[in-house]
Amino acid sequence: MFGKTTKLLVATALVAGLGTAAMAKDKVYKWKLATTWGPTLSPFIDAPKNMAKLVKEMSNGRLLIRVDASNKHKAALGILDMVKGGQYDMGHSASYYWKGKDINTLPFTTMPFGMTAVEQYSWFYYGGGMDLMKKAYKKHKVLSYPGGNTGNQMGGWFRKDIKTVDDLKGLKMRIPGFAGEVMAKLGLTVTNIASGELYTSLERGTIDALEWVGPGMDINMGFHKIAPYYFTGWHEPGTELQFLVNERKFNKLPKDLQQILVTAMRVSAYDMYVQNYAMSADAWSKIESDYPNIKIKTFPKEVMDAMKKANADLLVEKTKGQPFLKEVLDSQAAFQKKAREWTKMSDYLYLKDNL
Repeated sequence: MFGKTTKLLVATALVAGLGTAAMAKDKVYKWKLATTWGPTLSPFIDAPKNMAKLVKEMSNGRLLIRVDASNKHKAALGILDMVKGGQYDMGHSASYYWKGKDINTLPFTTMPFGMTAVEQYSWFYYGGGMDLMKKAYKKHKVLSYPGGNTGNQMGGWFRKDIKTVDDLKGLKMRIPGFAGEVMAKLGLTVTNIASGELYTSLERGTIDALEWVGPGMDINMGFHKIAPYYFTGWHEPGTELQFLVNERKFNKLPKDLQQILVTAMRVSAYDMYVQNYAMSADAWSKIESDYPNIKIKTFPKEVMDAMKKANADLLVEKTKGQPFLKEVLDSQAAFQKKAREWTKMSDYLYLKDNL
């Protein structure tokens, strides 16, 4: 009798277990993702949309992610807080937007005079960068993943030519991240403005200059109509956007859906990088013929030297009493030094001999 009862209980438990597993396989998870970007801001908005599409297809509809542009949630620069607080399950933004809340997140977007996109991706995935980023976001109970790179960004649009350091003093400029602090050291008034307000701010004279991304995105914004001096870059050599995921919600997903989500983020991030590169290449090829009023400039050596000195001084200042920030920056610097030798050999000398 005891044996039959035991067998019956085991059989019942097995059936129940199989039923639970089947239910887990059939369960549909519905998530929301908030972005910093407006609904038409390609390729930034495309990265989370492409990610959500991949997740839906790979999961056979078991994980559905609704992407909300900034015009819906009205908090373009508040993505970290919304994901951290659980209002949104995911976010897509850039880590340097909340450096005022947590300076340790700053380097995971980009640093002036830092790594190129390919160097930075190598650091993330094969140089310890992902582990450091995980540590940085741990206290926020948020997971962070690379979300798409812009490559080397242009140095900005200016109403007037910049020939000396004195020409910078007193200007009001939109420039985020560590670069903004560098420019402030040189006498500029620096502000951070969401993408949807940039053109209006420039047109009304609220700012005298701004940096955005590169020709692929900038030309469509119309900045050249007001500020025709377009300077080459120094400040954001490999700007990486970030996918943010609420850690508690991620842990509740079945393991296969976790892997699908991580894979989709990685694929869509790289796709954004090449999409933006193609957009900029196309726009750049038309600048001379379609936009003859744009004056392409490079910052004079005097200005570049002043920027480099201000950057070095700020790095010393910011890392005092910030051991983790110093650990991240030291890790980036060490990897950049090693990788840059190969970048010179592979890309620089190739271009030098073939241009």
